[in-house]
Amino acid sequence: MDSDIDSYADENDSGNVSTDDDNFAMDVDINNTRQQVDLESYPYEVLTTEDIVRHMVDCIKEVNTVVEIPATTTRILLNHFKWDKEKLMERFYDGDQEKLFKDARVINPFNKPIYTPKPKIQKLGIEECEICFASYPSNMMTGLACGHRFCISCWCEYLTTKILEEGLGQSIACAAHDCDILVDDVTVMTLVTDQRVKSRYQKTVTNSFVECNRLLRWCPSADCNNAIKVQYVDPRPVKCTCGHTFCFECGENWHDPVQCRLLKKWIKKCDDDSETSNWIAANTKECPKCNVTIEKDGGCNHMVCKNQNCKFDFCWVCLSSWEPHGASWYNCNRYDEEEARAARDAQEKLRSSLARYLHFYNRYMNHMQSLKFEHKLYASVKAKMEEMQQHNMSWIEVQFLRKAVDILCLCRQTLMYTYVFAYYLRKNNQSMIFEDNQKDLESATEKLSEYLERDITSENLADIKQKVQDKYRYCEKRRKVLLDHVHEGYEKDWWEYSDL
Repeated sequence: MDSDIDSYADENDSGNVSTDDDNFAMDVDINNTRQQVDLESYPYEVLTTEDIVRHMVDCIKEVNTVVEIPATTTRILLNHFKWDKEKLMERFYDGDQEKLFKDARVINPFNKPIYTPKPKIQKLGIEECEICFASYPSNMMTGLACGHRFCISCWCEYLTTKILEEGLGQSIACAAHDCDILVDDVTVMTLVTDQRVKSRYQKTVTNSFVECNRLLRWCPSADCNNAIKVQYVDPRPVKCTCGHTFCFECGENWHDPVQCRLLKKWIKKCDDDSETSNWIAANTKECPKCNVTIEKDGGCNHMVCKNQNCKFDFCWVCLSSWEPHGASWYNCNRYDEEEARAARDAQEKLRSSLARYLHFYNRYMNHMQSLKFEHKLYASVKAKMEEMQQHNMSWIEVQFLRKAVDILCLCRQTLMYTYVFAYYLRKNNQSMIFEDNQKDLESATEKLSEYLERDITSENLADIKQKVQDKYRYCEKRRKVLLDHVHEGYEKDWWEYSDL
């Protein structure tokens, strides 16, 4: 069994598969190698496609050393249990194996039914395919352990349709309309002849393995085919070999100090509300009598509320009753404190939540936009580094500039997510300390950004290194102070959140 399973991962060049029961071919890039990163703080591995297949094989081998069933059946069982080996083993030995195999949609390998063909054409060695109704020699007919047999051509067409048009992989059922037994990997790879279809199937199976395994997650970076494997799930940063850093638990860009659940809530709110909120703020007001939101669709400032129970006539500019506007004594241009206060009170309740959201949203987006610009700063910094090298500074000596931009980007990213955290945070003494730390980091970040963009010239190269280092070290310090304070708050339950 072991030697058969080993070949499961070895055929990774052409996608061809042998007829052994335990072979499964995957196309992989064998030039990529596994990398272990940051093992002390959060142990994880970056897996290439080849590594993923080998990890899948290891899981199968580990289970098969105990249960001793065909590897293809083991793969289906593991997929049924989302590759949780412990859960599978527990169910396997709970005494009801028949139900286990039935639920996983496989034939019990310990009790295979004996299939006797019943060809409609009673002629030795000839069977009729129940899909195309053509007659074929028995060696041109094939089927699964359930006993349903069809011609090889119909099987190939059926599997190709399921893979290419329906995007299925490990959930392809038997071609018989009343049978839900799953087609195993070897059957697919043996019957399908088109390499394009094989590759799609391989990709689908690999995706399924990663996506249903809680200890694996694809790198979300575009055009990256690596996955991250962890020993336990935690909201911690992981860095792929492609350079992308993300939160393993939620898959978003690393978002310290805000927690995954609040970030998910924020992203949904932004997707739902941000464009609408901006438009409402710019184009609507509330009726000063009934508070219904009204859009101005013409140049006239005489407004009539459309609410059937209101019909209030008012001025769009001052929000006062329109009736006295024609009187000689009435001055719409003059500020009336009492009327203004009444109008503010009427609108404040409805607009305060919007104003609060826009406050945090605008600052969140501003740092996001600045972060994009800071990435462009690397190009100008590279030119400055080359200029310094012409003034007798070594390549190593000028790397402080690159580090400064790295820290600047980290600070921008942290500040961006502090506004998500702050939006949901209730006011208390600790939140005021957080806001002070946020302000200090923001101030230090802006000073570093301005210095890197404007103040580095050829005339001050002599003391530039010390100034840049002082500025980015201070940014590092303020960032650490802010994050340490937030993390301490998590540990000591300082933070209370608004139900927004």
